[in-house]
Amino acid sequence: VIAACCLGFVTATASSSPVVRDTTPRWVGTAINRLAKLAVKPAAPMTGYSRAKFGPAWQDVDRNHCNTRDDILKRDLRPFTLKPGSKCIVLSGDLHDPYTGKVIHFVRGAASTVVQIDHVVALAAAWRTGAADWRPHRRLFYANDPDVLLAVDGPANEQKSDGDASEWVAPQYTCRYVAQQIAIKKKYTLWVTAAEHDRVAQYLAGCSAP
Repeated sequence: VIAACCLGFVTATASSSPVVRDTTPRWVGTAINRLAKLAVKPAAPMTGYSRAKFGPAWQDVDRNHCNTRDDILKRDLRPFTLKPGSKCIVLSGDLHDPYTGKVIHFVRGAASTVVQIDHVVALAAAWRTGAADWRPHRRLFYANDPDVLLAVDGPANEQKSDGDASEWVAPQYTCRYVAQQIAIKKKYTLWVTAAEHDRVAQYLAGCSAP
């Protein structure tokens, strides 16, 4: 009886041990794996760069008869109001800004600095890491690709300017921001600089910590 008791006690104790699980979000693991596969090279010179090399701003590359800026406003503002009779023109809406965590009310015609459309990997940063060698139509598509774009707080976007992830990250969106940077660079076969690689790896290590 004692043996049975003790055996039962030992078994219960063993089975009650806590199970340690990996709590790293899957998208963080995906970003870490993608980062490991990106080429690491020095930044190319800015020779020949201009915004015009990426085509006219906000072209309707997906041919849905709406310009890209309105497409992104419709995607990122919640709720939003369209101009009567239009399926495209956003008159107003609320942006839950990923970069700062603020809620910003957008009104068309008000100061354009309030809400801006950001290229998460800036055009100049893309130029320095591979886009200088692209054909014009690829640069035009990049500049209007929804995967590259976010509606964000204007002052935060201006603070970022043309910086890469070694120079600036979104203060309230750091983990998702660097993961999106990596996803864009993978999609377009852009490389990272050594400083960019190391800083992004550091951020991702923090994202995967308990």
